[in-house]
Amino acid sequence: MQLKRVVVTGLGALTPIGNNLQEYWEGLKNGKSGAAPITYFDTEKFKTKFACELKGYNPLDFFDRKEARKLDRFAQYALVSSDEAIADAKLDLDAVDKFRVGVVWGAGIGGLETFQNEVIGYASGDGTPRFNPFFIPKMIADIAPGNISIKHGFMGPNYTTVSACASSANAIIDALNYIRLGHCDVVVTGGSEAAVTIAGMGGFNAMHALSTRNESPETASRPFDATRDGFVLGEGAGALILEEYEHAKARGAKIYAEVLGGGLSSDAHHMTAPHPDGIGVVKVMENCLENAGLKPEDVDAINTHGTSTPLGDVAELKAITKVFGEHAKNININSTKSMTGHLLGAAGAIEAIASILAMEHSLVPPTINHSEVDENIDHTLNLTLNKAQEREVNVAMSNTFGFGGHNACILFKKLS
Repeated sequence: MQLKRVVVTGLGALTPIGNNLQEYWEGLKNGKSGAAPITYFDTEKFKTKFACELKGYNPLDFFDRKEARKLDRFAQYALVSSDEAIADAKLDLDAVDKFRVGVVWGAGIGGLETFQNEVIGYASGDGTPRFNPFFIPKMIADIAPGNISIKHGFMGPNYTTVSACASSANAIIDALNYIRLGHCDVVVTGGSEAAVTIAGMGGFNAMHALSTRNESPETASRPFDATRDGFVLGEGAGALILEEYEHAKARGAKIYAEVLGGGLSSDAHHMTAPHPDGIGVVKVMENCLENAGLKPEDVDAINTHGTSTPLGDVAELKAITKVFGEHAKNININSTKSMTGHLLGAAGAIEAIASILAMEHSLVPPTINHSEVDENIDHTLNLTLNKAQEREVNVAMSNTFGFGGHNACILFKKLS
């Protein structure tokens, strides 16, 4: 069977460094930090008092008051970013076969704030279960793609992928395969998350996963730096329109990039820690290269998972060196989490978008906040430290890993 070619024809972003695609790119190329003191709740008793929240986001700019009340923030973010991507792709919704348009969306947690608030409300009452009738439909992770399809009438495959922080990368790979195999012409894909909440911050603090650099939030996300002390929690969404190449060409669509392949693997090691030798990460990149029909020396740039955790950064760079050998030194390696923080289930989507934009603009965004060399990291690698670097990027890789040992990797190529 001849596999169909798959391309990206639309992008949408709602991030801590920009509330649309253009603002996001401006933030990336200029090395903007999205970290700041938390405004959503009182952090006096929390170990970590900052996060990468959205700035200037008002749901009433996109939804009427009644509709906004029915949507958890993660679902709002999904609708806002997917609407931008659909508009960017210039999809004629009256012309497409809606039975062949799917929505595959990633969310690692879903409606955490809704769940938290309903339980707090019950616990503070007299024991009578007075729950909001929208509690369950607001909370469930699959409601995001459900709402996207309901809004636009898309009747193809529709579901949520859940693999912790790899969720939206998994969604993109699933979307790729639906089109490759001829089941869909178009898939709206990506991911969203809104875990900057009392429960989210408290839970990650209890795991000692978050940075506690409260005196300097904007420098707290510092992948590959010797003084890194954990990740910075972020929120938002990224959306991509994946389309069958001939379908896109026939309607004269702008094509950002071709999706050449995706790889998956498992660490099978620990609930939250990566394998110290990066065995699963080695395999996921090898699987992705094989799936895409590429050699290691074809890759120009890698947007790493790079969360700014002591163990994870070292393991990933070791894996890159093992897979790419001497060519690893010719690759621009970066971590855009240094700017956006870690968007959990939405990370794969916004980082895939960053990789695509790096190809389009021939500019690799920086890994900001680096000041001290870690002796456990090979600094002969080009980690794109502190400043964006101009270079031709024809092939870009995006890595995303999740608690539970879930690894996902995607390869994009600029159309010649």
